[in-house]
Amino acid sequence: MLIVALAAPPAQGASQEENLKALRSRIDALAKDVDKKEGSQREARDALRDSERAISNANRALTRLGASARELRAEAGRVAERRRSVEIQVSRREEAIERMLVGWAQGRTAAFAPDALRVALSGNDPADIGRRLYYLGQISRAAASLLAEQRAALAELERLANEARSRAERLRAIEQASRADRDKLLSERRERRRVLRADEARLARLVEAIGRTGITSVSEPFSALRGRLRLPVRGELTQRFGAPRGAAGTEAKGVFIRAPEGQPVRSIARGQVVYADWMRGFGNLLIVDHGENYLSIYANNESLLKELGDPVAPGEPIATTGSSGGNEETGLYFEMRHLGRAFDPLRWVKLK
Repeated sequence: MLIVALAAPPAQGASQEENLKALRSRIDALAKDVDKKEGSQREARDALRDSERAISNANRALTRLGASARELRAEAGRVAERRRSVEIQVSRREEAIERMLVGWAQGRTAAFAPDALRVALSGNDPADIGRRLYYLGQISRAAASLLAEQRAALAELERLANEARSRAERLRAIEQASRADRDKLLSERRERRRVLRADEARLARLVEAIGRTGITSVSEPFSALRGRLRLPVRGELTQRFGAPRGAAGTEAKGVFIRAPEGQPVRSIARGQVVYADWMRGFGNLLIVDHGENYLSIYANNESLLKELGDPVAPGEPIATTGSSGGNEETGLYFEMRHLGRAFDPLRWVKLK
């Protein structure tokens, strides 16, 4: 539990300037105490930055590995197709060589291999013998060419087999690296979830401490405004109360309204600014106290237009939309709390 030594509430007869000074002193004490317990803003910002950077790097590595794996599989498919084509050619040449060898074995070419004595005693036409010798030479050259092509095809088959093995090994290495990167990604996501949960706990402690101070009182009870409020910014409602918040999967205690950067963020009701500073996970954060222990919280702002202690009127611009605090989208994260507990803002606002 957060224990803060608070200054006494502003005196009834004190001037507005004195009351404002006392208020700032009390809120500064709260913020410093929370910072002391949670570490410096620089350390907090670095923790979130390092976690999100590691997630980004792991995702980028996985994307590149996935692309390499797809390319290797495509190349392996082309190698396999080329290998099947060469195997068909080898098979056909083997059949042709087998037929040729059978022909030689059966003496089909014996007539094409006369020696000089047989030529002299045969009485055959020498021109016919010349033609047969020419045909024999052609057949010999064709056989030699066929055998050379077969040797080349067999060598190509061996090369393709080695290439296929090499690509398979590279693919296995990529898959192992992908598993390692996926494990790293899951680990970093767990770390980011832990950091964001710590952020939420930090905000909850600050809100609890602010709620105990009873800083603000207004003429109209805030509880009477239920159903009459308007959302603080125009935009698209992309996250509802209780839904998983971002990649960390923590339960949202507010809503996110997507809007272009720099749009005015307006106070939902009359109140007083009780926090206006950067906070880990929420970026430029502004909290308005509306009395009766009701607070409205505006996070991820590009800029804060109000300072601690400033009074605000209903609909008055108090900040501009942004994506500070490491938020993935531009817009506004908005919460409402009573006695420190978050509740669904949509039950209190008019959406049209």
